Amino acid sequence: PTERGSRYRLMFPPVEGVVLNAVCVLSAGDITQKGYEKKRTKLLAPFFIPPPGTNPNPPPPPPPPPEPTSDPPAVQAALAKHKEEKMALPMPTKRRSTYVPSPVETRTPPDSSSGSDDDGSLRRRSSAGPPQSPDCWINRSVQGSSTSSSASSTLSHGEGRPLPQGLTPETLWWSSPRPPTCHTHPTSAPESLCVCVCVHGLLLGVPVNSRVSTKIQQLLNTLKRPKRPELSEFFTDDSEEIVEVPLPDPNTPKPEGRQIIPVKGEPLGVVSNWPPALQAALARWGSTQAKSPALTALDITGKPLYTLTYGKLWSRSVKLAYTLLNKLGPKNEQILKPGDRVALVYPNSDPGMFWVAFYGCLLAEVIPVPIEVPLSRKDAGSSQVGFLLGSCGVGLALTSEICLKGLPKTPTGEILSFKGWPRLKWVVTDSKYLTKPSKDWTPHVPTANTEPAYIEYKASKEGTVMGVAVSKVAMLTHCQALTQACNYCEGETMVNVLDFKKDIGLWHGVLTAVMNRIHTISVPYAVMKACPLSWVQRVHVNKARVALVKCRDLHWAMMAHRDQKDTSLASLRMLIVADGANPWSVSSCDAFLNVFQPNGLKAEVICPCATSPEAMTVAIRRPGVPGTPLPARAILSMGGLSHGVIRVNTEDKNSALTVQDVGHVMPGALMCIVKADGPPLLCKTDEIGEIVINSRAGGTMYYGLPGVTKNTFEVIPVNSSGAPIGEIPFVRSGLLGFVGPGSLIFVVGKNEGLLNVSGRRHNADDLVATALAVEPVKTVYRGRISVFSVTVFYDERIVIVAEQRPDASEEDSFQWMSRVLQAIDSIHQVGLYCLALVPANTLPKTPLGGIHVSDAKQFFLEGNLHPCNILMCPHTCVTNLPKPRQKQPGVLGVGPASIMVGNLVAGKRIAQASGRDLGMIEDQDLIRKHLYLSEALQWRAQTDPDHVLYVLLNAKGVAVCTATCLQLHKRAEKIAAALMEKGSINTGDNVVLLYPPGIDLIASFYGCLYAGCVPVNVRPPHPQNLGATLPTVRMIIDVSKAACILTTQNLTRILRSKEASASVNIKTWPTIIDTDDLPRRRLPQIYKPPTAEMIAYLDFSVSTTGMLTGVKISHVAVSALCRSIKLQCELYSSRQIAICLDPYCGLGFVLWCLASVYSGHQSILIPPFELETCLSLWLSTLSQYRIRDTFCSYSVMELCTKGLGTQTELLKVRVEARTLTVWCLWLLQARGVNLSCVRSCVVVAEERPRLVLTHSFSKLFKDLGLSPRAVSTAFGSRVNLAVCMQGTTGPDPSTVYVDLKSLRHDRVRLVERGAPQSLPLMESGKILPGVRVIIVNPETRGPLGDSHLGEIWINSPHNASGYFTIYGEESLQADHFNTKLSFGDPTTLWARTGYLGFVKRTELLDAAGDRHDALFVVGSLDETLELRGLRYHPTDMETSVSRAHRSIAESAVFTWTNLLVVVAELGGSEQDALDLVPLITNVVLEEHHLIVGVVVIVDPGVIPINSRGEKQRMHLRDSFLADQLDPIYVAYNM
Repeated sequence: PTERGSRYRLMFPPVEGVVLNAVCVLSAGDITQKGYEKKRTKLLAPFFIPPPGTNPNPPPPPPPPPEPTSDPPAVQAALAKHKEEKMALPMPTKRRSTYVPSPVETRTPPDSSSGSDDDGSLRRRSSAGPPQSPDCWINRSVQGSSTSSSASSTLSHGEGRPLPQGLTPETLWWSSPRPPTCHTHPTSAPESLCVCVCVHGLLLGVPVNSRVSTKIQQLLNTLKRPKRPELSEFFTDDSEEIVEVPLPDPNTPKPEGRQIIPVKGEPLGVVSNWPPALQAALARWGSTQAKSPALTALDITGKPLYTLTYGKLWSRSVKLAYTLLNKLGPKNEQILKPGDRVALVYPNSDPGMFWVAFYGCLLAEVIPVPIEVPLSRKDAGSSQVGFLLGSCGVGLALTSEICLKGLPKTPTGEILSFKGWPRLKWVVTDSKYLTKPSKDWTPHVPTANTEPAYIEYKASKEGTVMGVAVSKVAMLTHCQALTQACNYCEGETMVNVLDFKKDIGLWHGVLTAVMNRIHTISVPYAVMKACPLSWVQRVHVNKARVALVKCRDLHWAMMAHRDQKDTSLASLRMLIVADGANPWSVSSCDAFLNVFQPNGLKAEVICPCATSPEAMTVAIRRPGVPGTPLPARAILSMGGLSHGVIRVNTEDKNSALTVQDVGHVMPGALMCIVKADGPPLLCKTDEIGEIVINSRAGGTMYYGLPGVTKNTFEVIPVNSSGAPIGEIPFVRSGLLGFVGPGSLIFVVGKNEGLLNVSGRRHNADDLVATALAVEPVKTVYRGRISVFSVTVFYDERIVIVAEQRPDASEEDSFQWMSRVLQAIDSIHQVGLYCLALVPANTLPKTPLGGIHVSDAKQFFLEGNLHPCNILMCPHTCVTNLPKPRQKQPGVLGVGPASIMVGNLVAGKRIAQASGRDLGMIEDQDLIRKHLYLSEALQWRAQTDPDHVLYVLLNAKGVAVCTATCLQLHKRAEKIAAALMEKGSINTGDNVVLLYPPGIDLIASFYGCLYAGCVPVNVRPPHPQNLGATLPTVRMIIDVSKAACILTTQNLTRILRSKEASASVNIKTWPTIIDTDDLPRRRLPQIYKPPTAEMIAYLDFSVSTTGMLTGVKISHVAVSALCRSIKLQCELYSSRQIAICLDPYCGLGFVLWCLASVYSGHQSILIPPFELETCLSLWLSTLSQYRIRDTFCSYSVMELCTKGLGTQTELLKVRVEARTLTVWCLWLLQARGVNLSCVRSCVVVAEERPRLVLTHSFSKLFKDLGLSPRAVSTAFGSRVNLAVCMQGTTGPDPSTVYVDLKSLRHDRVRLVERGAPQSLPLMESGKILPGVRVIIVNPETRGPLGDSHLGEIWINSPHNASGYFTIYGEESLQADHFNTKLSFGDPTTLWARTGYLGFVKRTELLDAAGDRHDALFVVGSLDETLELRGLRYHPTDMETSVSRAHRSIAESAVFTWTNLLVVVAELGGSEQDALDLVPLITNVVLEEHHLIVGVVVIVDPGVIPINSRGEKQRMHLRDSFLADQLDPIYVAYNM
């Protein structure tokens, strides 16, 4: 196989080293591309041969190429440049337990060097001379056994360059291979030979270890490679364009020839003995040549099973026709009438039964519809076949007894109802079930007319199966044309390896064979799998004159040739290659000729042809006469083909596609080439287009689909001026090609295999050929590769899916994938979007073993492909992203005053809103007398000692603890006394409260206030996860400088346990006081703060960005906040509220511990962790206590919404999830749960309202009486714990829809519901009394207008006093709490929330009758992601990702060094893990115009979530970079 390469190296020994040296210099970055080109030219100058005349002794032509057992030269050229280079592509990481038990070393990527050197290439250069005529395009010579293409003649790594100046299409060179024995004398070669070495951009990298961060760094290195085409640098803000449209390349080749003239086939001759109809031919042979063999069928071993004579075929067909027309109905009623459609369901192994059924239908004048045998409900394309049967109105199916027994059946024995199929009546056509007709009955055989004779099925690119109706006259004319073109003679023998139900196998092997009394030997697909040489043996044994094969059969025969060397193919006069138009057919035909020429095979017998279901036979090469020159091949530029023009690559022969002709147009046909897209405009002579045919021998319509029929079967071509060229209609063949000299037809592809990427067209078969050429032996299972395109972000993206051998290693698979990427990028100049490997035998199959491409594409898009390896490469192929945004410097010069004046001039009000006045409240006495909460509790203990303030419930809904006003006061006193005695506490010291949710926490808080201490509420560590939770507790204790810890006896043991010592230093805890069993002590004096501005407590919380922040809450802020909540929610002593919140920070702590003491209402406390034991606890409590107002968190609401659908233990029955939800609701109703009492269900959060979750909750529990108006949200932040809360009065929360594109530019553009790229936003509740809100530009600090996006600033008496830091450096963050506007109102002090939002004045009226101002929260500024100059909110991307696939339970996104990382929790089977990678990439690209850099698939529960249900994305990011996630799969999108 390396003979040619060795010869090249002998001729030019230093070239390889020189080129590699140049490659290294370029890749090291020492010189620019332009410098590299100059250096390359200089280095290679000594190796170029001078022009003709200066060197009379050029080297001889190259020897024959090797057999296609290794990479062809073009692939070698494309891959050799990667030799000795380490791959820069980081290998995907798999969890070893999930896939293959491999050592750690297997995670390092393999060496990507190819196994072959860059041999260079030899090619012809056209000598200067006058323009040549089109007749000189083709150099006719005897077809040799070698060709310029090996496994694929399409392969190269250079794009076709534009024609040199002065070279017109008429001077293009065409060349043909020389015969192996022909050696040109040195002096007879007018052309000069040169070496052309193409070097492509290289991927350089370093060895990769298993650390995630290192892989990401390597990924960043690969992104430094420029894309094609390069994007513009600036973004125009006011542009509404989404897609970047690349500028047209001035070097794009354009057609320059004249307009094509329609090509006419030879006249269809009239033969006197041709029958008036095909049935008449069968009747003739059945009576006159009854013993002549018509068909021989083979068994599974390849031996003859039976022979059907023409007499038997005729008699059985007549019996079947009589039975169909007279014996199917009860009492011999006629069920079938002439013209009815009947399905023929026969296996490939039983051609005899099919022949009888087909001709029986023709004789009965019913229309046969041959289809494949259904094997199961999950057959590939099964529902589409049902569509075919439905559109054809089929109600009856003919089959054999054996086939009927093998069909899948129900338990009752009835034939299964296949998906999408109409109801069918099955009829067995075995001879013993047929009725012999009476003597006076003879079938009616009319002269062929335009009525349909049969319907042949055809699958479109999208997978839809349609029926092409062939009329009786078309069927007969087609047989006559084939007889004339192929010169069929009566009594010949034919071997048919093809499917006899359609296409060439039917046209030649069943129809034309009967017309000419040919003996057909049918070789089933199963025989070919067992004995690949069986068809060659049949040719040898039966002295067959004609064989019908595909390239696959040629290849299989070559593989098995060594077993049979004494076979003779000398009898063959036609070897019809059905797929002779495919790119690999040239090499297959040549290789087959090489192998079997010693066996008597002649070169002129190989006859490729081009066919389509609509136009039937388009062209076929006529059988040649020995000794005459053979048609040559066309060597076309791949780059030119992608632009739809015919060009020769004048620089590198490896970049050429070698195609063979498919002969001439059929007799009696007229053919022309029209544009494949748009109106049928005639092409130019050097332009690729769709072949259209006018002939009597073609399909007439898509049966039952008149709309689609018109666009295909009734096409009238138009010239350049738009005028029709005539009135006769043409049929679109779906084949792409052109007409060569001598009216030879060349086909370069099919419409259904066309991939239109970025304005260039690529053939799926070409890409398959390239992928097959890259040493697939170790990786690809039986060469099974599928190529298709998916539309993502306004362009087609190429996807390659291959089946992986069971014994292939991860390294081999990844290396093969990376080599395929390199080869296709170099050869076809197109980037792959996705390359996937699936387990062997898992791609959907066609009945004859091929790949069902449309089903494979559907599986890919639905996430049902289940790949075992996947490589996404969006960075190289997505070149139409929006332009990156760069803020214009001029905009920064516009000051806040100008913006404010501009808003006023435009009639826009300043975006500000406020709640009601806090002064209007009833309990004035309480406010005046008891400014502090400690005083309020004492007052309540004296005036209403037995009033129950708190009730704590357990998982069973039982009240395990209650606290009256007096009891709470007494317990607080005991704790204050213990603090004084045991803790030696000074006034103002900080005390940590470490309690589970309960009343002890409340009592300890007031005990601290009584003692003059500052309480610091901290979530206790989780006993089962001390390693993760205890360090946070320790951090807060250290940061707050706590002097003492109040806790329970159980938690005290945990803090001092050996397990705790593994995480923290347990010897340095502050004083720990166990408050479980304190003695009764009366406090001598209850502390009263000297001023209300003193700190009441510290509120510590971990933000979603991972920051631990503690804020100081003063006594005046506590009173103002409680007063505001009391007024908003109308809370009084007679009221009950239910709280299902974590009581450790923010508004949750205020509602749990403070509000009841201030307002006097009763709080029913439900610890959220109890819902894990009893999911219905919260809802049952609301119903049992008739609660009007309840508060919960998003995590509680999500638990109820999702959890109720999966409570299988309650039901003890296996049903679907949707049914489970219904049953759980029924169980709640059966328990008497009624939520109609709930007036207000408020979700407490510090984020944008989760509209989908709240709507789902409302919809799910609507049947339990929950009013959709009841569910609302509250909003708070670190600087102000409660900004908004819906309350009991005022209008319902309003919802608006904003444009996502504008939001990314920090603008708000309101759109209608359902608009594309729209985002629904719900109002975050009503602004609390005493709160003023203004929207401010965070950079200029100037106020913004209504419906403008900016930072939310708050002025309120219950703002926090500032951040708490151990060094007292509050001034660093002072502007968060006490900042002023730069323009407008410079005196008011505002607090900055750090959240983006906007205020919109609505048409609704508030309680005072004024128009309501709604506050919409968009998201936290700290959380936003800055990508491509735009601002993205993680929750928007996570919503999209969660919708991408049913198995995604939760997701989170973050960035690292400009890479977008998506982490998705897998809620389904681990075989779904790799399905998520392309779907996640697709949805983020489609909806957010971003390319995902890394996709991480993890187990459920890995994404950290805080007590408020907020994702801790920065914790997740740190864990990812530290390689601590234990991911199922990590995919690096190159």
